[in-house]
Amino acid sequence: MIDSTNTSNVSSIFSNVKSKFSGEKMNKLAMSFILPALGLAFFVLLWSLVAKNIDTSLGQFPGPSQVASQASALWQEHKAESEKAEAFYKRQEDRNAKRLAQDPSYEPKVRVYTGAPTFFAQIWTSLYTVSVGFVLASIIAVPLGIACGLSKSVYAALNPIIQIFKPVSPLAWLPLVTMVVSAVYVSDDPLFSKSFVTSAFTVALCCLWPTLINTAVGVSSIDKDLINVSKVLRLKPLAHVITIVLPSSIPMIFTGLRLSLGIGWMVLIAAEMLAQNPGLGKFVWDEFQNGSSNSLARIMVAVITIGIIGFLLDRLMLLLQQKVSWDKSVELR
Repeated sequence: MIDSTNTSNVSSIFSNVKSKFSGEKMNKLAMSFILPALGLAFFVLLWSLVAKNIDTSLGQFPGPSQVASQASALWQEHKAESEKAEAFYKRQEDRNAKRLAQDPSYEPKVRVYTGAPTFFAQIWTSLYTVSVGFVLASIIAVPLGIACGLSKSVYAALNPIIQIFKPVSPLAWLPLVTMVVSAVYVSDDPLFSKSFVTSAFTVALCCLWPTLINTAVGVSSIDKDLINVSKVLRLKPLAHVITIVLPSSIPMIFTGLRLSLGIGWMVLIAAEMLAQNPGLGKFVWDEFQNGSSNSLARIMVAVITIGIIGFLLDRLMLLLQQKVSWDKSVELR
């Protein structure tokens, strides 16, 4: 016969395990959704209360409802401008088709739509600019960081340069980059506008240092046993870097890349303001100069958008790190 005492003990154990797992799930749910939602709700409430008590030269500081209204208005403006552009190209297409029917030797000309860039078009411009600057900086910083981590001589030679230029503000770089680009980038039919090149290079200069430093630290901290394995196998320098160095230092490299991308996104807004390159920075500056009753709300839309995009870019880099790194313990926090 089955002992009733043993049966009771087993049931008690299962109940404890079940309650433990339920508690863990509830705790995870709270940390992932409930508490962040409460934090955001408190922020929105505080924002709406404080905004009512702030009067500026352009009127009352916008609260959440005004910002939401302007976000909707910006979307409607984007749709209207997109329809205008589509109609413009459709008229050109019909006109060229009619001319070709009359004269088969006619060479069709397609003119670019020159309407004012919308808020959402400028989001894309900013993302494109920061991507170019970030990739350019990464291509330079990762190999240099590996060289610094592998060779004390290279690190000793580059360290003064790193320490001198690392704290330089992007606002100090921008005039120099602008003059250099204006002097060097001369073309009758340029592939990119000078303002875009200026913004991208300014972003690259400021993205460079976190990736370089973290890569050097990651490479120099490789386990000595792995170095000895490489020596025993007599790996060539390139094979050593690919097989041992890169896999071992990837967590630190991605830490540098995440920092660089965050800095680059912040730098870009200031660079677009001063260089007048189309993008979110220029949108903020134009609205500030415009000084209409809706300008503050539109600037707040841009500020929130900048923050959300910065957060999403960081999450994207973190997801990429989880995919390529051996360290799967990294969490989306």
